[in-house]
Amino acid sequence: MKVYNLACPLDHRFEGWFASEEDCLAQQDKGMLACPVCDSTNITRMLSAPRIAKSTSMALTNPNEDIGKTSGEVVALTGNDHSNLEAQVQAAFLKGMHELMVRSEDVGSSFAEEARKIHYKEAPERSIRGQTTLDEAESLRDEGIEVLAVPLMPAFKNTLQ
Repeated sequence: MKVYNLACPLDHRFEGWFASEEDCLAQQDKGMLACPVCDSTNITRMLSAPRIAKSTSMALTNPNEDIGKTSGEVVALTGNDHSNLEAQVQAAFLKGMHELMVRSEDVGSSFAEEARKIHYKEAPERSIRGQTTLDEAESLRDEGIEVLAVPLMPAFKNTLQ
């Protein structure tokens, strides 16, 4: 099993798991690799190195000190540490978005109408998602209906594995 760090032209980074290097190259040549965020098929392999344990670990505060007495430390991240942190943030965002998708009903373009029905108790209360205009979303907010605008990302068009 080969695990490669991949990226699209917008610098969205993600992992790809392949049976072999040849499998990775074949999928890339056929345009089968796509960014889970923007759906770009222009994917490149990033440089990667094996993980080597360090003798010391970096922390924002010293865990041995009482938190109330700690002034905090400033940490400068190396390029590799920054990339790892960025990947963790992206993974957490994708996981959160996936949870939103799983726990809500897709009502498509009738989002505003359905949100009003729920708000005015004309339809059962539930979490919904769908598409509407920015003006319509603002009108919903003016009526006291809480809505959250999120980008429509290709990764969430289909069920995630």
